[in-house]
Amino acid sequence: MSSRLPQHVRVAIVGAGFAGLGMAIRLKQEGLDDFVILERADDVGGVWRDNIYPGCACDVQSLLYSFSFAPNPGWSRVYSPAWEIQAYLRDCVRRFQLEPFIRLGLAVLSAKWDATARRWRLETSQGGLTADALVVAVGTLSEPVIPPLPGLERFRGKVMHSARWDPDHALAGRRVGVVGTGASAVQIVPAIQPEVGRLVLFQRTPAWVLPRGDKPNSALRKALYRWVPGMRWLLREALRILRDCLALGFQNPWILRLGQRWVLRHMLKVVKDPALRERLTPRYTMGCKRILVSDDYLPALTRPNVEVVTEPIREVREDAVITGDGAVHPVDTLVFGTGFQATEMPLGHHIQGRDGRTLAQVWAGSPRAFLGITVSGFPNLFLLQGPHTTLGHTSVLLMMEAQVEHVLGALRYLEARGAAAVEPDPKAQDAFVRDLDARLSRTVWNQGGCRSWYMDATGRNSALWPGTTAAFRHRVERFEPSDYVTLPRPAATRTLRP
Repeated sequence: MSSRLPQHVRVAIVGAGFAGLGMAIRLKQEGLDDFVILERADDVGGVWRDNIYPGCACDVQSLLYSFSFAPNPGWSRVYSPAWEIQAYLRDCVRRFQLEPFIRLGLAVLSAKWDATARRWRLETSQGGLTADALVVAVGTLSEPVIPPLPGLERFRGKVMHSARWDPDHALAGRRVGVVGTGASAVQIVPAIQPEVGRLVLFQRTPAWVLPRGDKPNSALRKALYRWVPGMRWLLREALRILRDCLALGFQNPWILRLGQRWVLRHMLKVVKDPALRERLTPRYTMGCKRILVSDDYLPALTRPNVEVVTEPIREVREDAVITGDGAVHPVDTLVFGTGFQATEMPLGHHIQGRDGRTLAQVWAGSPRAFLGITVSGFPNLFLLQGPHTTLGHTSVLLMMEAQVEHVLGALRYLEARGAAAVEPDPKAQDAFVRDLDARLSRTVWNQGGCRSWYMDATGRNSALWPGTTAAFRHRVERFEPSDYVTLPRPAATRTLRP
């Protein structure tokens, strides 16, 4: 990886996870190599670099959770483990020769739009640079959240968030408390249950858990992917269409209520204890919170060394957790699977637009963006995995690739017009957001009887796309100039290369 920071680039990309690397690969494929990737960590990979907890894996099939333009016929399993996804991203860096464009260990401290020069001015931990366009690809799962439990600061044991796992902390024989029942917790619990002495799961809300059906990819399947023309693409497309059909359930909650019956029958087979099954049965419509997939989570909760506690946590003491009923639960390790700041992008506090306000100030706790990519008042700022681009049914990479194509369309338009920047027309942005809010109001996420991380600080669902990835791609891939305001170059630079 290169260490020298350029003074100016056409495109500055913040983040070297799937979104940032995907943007960079497509820029190179388009013949645009005047860019830099700024990554605060010491390696690429994003969430797949940070999440090394036991059992970490993707909950979308490997065929869909990889770039369409960078196939990998050698996935070891139907659902890839985290280490293999990280290896895939490192391989993409090598395959597409991205090393010279990546700056590791470099944090972006601020980004300000220079209205005179009509470019972005970035300050980083290693100096400053300017960029014609700024692509923010930090994702929604980058900043962990640990709830402010009373007394947590005096706990003498080990405290870990799932995204900040300490592999040197041995768990054998320990008394472990796991807080949370989200996507990471359902992977951690069965992975550590066989080795810990005692595991207490502090459950605030039970999750709907579907069987995963994971298995190794056979040598024959790998050979077919590698040597039969179109086989991998055909199966990927079939899987994409099948999973896109699941979006109908989120738009029509009654469909998911029918699906609940099958899930409850599955739970009846796996969890024989009626009292435990009662504690694990959700009271909200399936899909209101993220649906989880696991083959071993529910069985792990039935083991003799596991206790499921549904009373709220009242306080943490030096060596125990006290719940609302006064019960004392001795633990020497606390593991938090309590998610991320998913609807609040921390970097938004440091990105200033045309009028000097930050993105966070403009959003005021409720993110809004045109097509989930651009924001009025912030010229040439492109968000990958921005507001309203999270999914509950399939691979977010399908959304990400459509967004990348939109950004490329904007850059081509600017090049062809000799213009400096674009930003969405406020009317187009407002109309897009109003339409999404209206559609979301009829979905299970808003009507399912729960509160999830999809909701922002104002109670608005600003995270999710309420439709299929095919519909999103159709709406987003093509850059439409009429939706945007175009800013000309400053007079002194109009004859220069942008």
